[in-house]
Amino acid sequence: MKRIRFFVLSISISIVVGLTSHLKTAVMALPPPEDLPEEILRTEIIVEARSPIDGKPLTAAQYAELQEQLQVSPPRKLDPKIRDQIFLLRIRKALLQLFPFLGI
Repeated sequence: MKRIRFFVLSISISIVVGLTSHLKTAVMALPPPEDLPEEILRTEIIVEARSPIDGKPLTAAQYAELQEQLQVSPPRKLDPKIRDQIFLLRIRKALLQLFPFLGI
């Protein structure tokens, strides 16, 4: 009895799957026509930009000028005492790697 029920159930499921797979349904695999492809978007010239500093809108010329200013940054000035302390700490670190038993 169980075999017959199982057989009828499997046949029913097969018929339902077969009928639904052959129905002509619209497939939506393509994007909508109003969506522009990435290849076209890459060729567009961007004429507006935002400042990376404060987010204000800039023109293309202002953005290029700001990028040049950001690339040319002044050298950092460090206090000579701090520079000497860093140098001594680096020497200490190197000595401890060579002689770990010093305890300095």
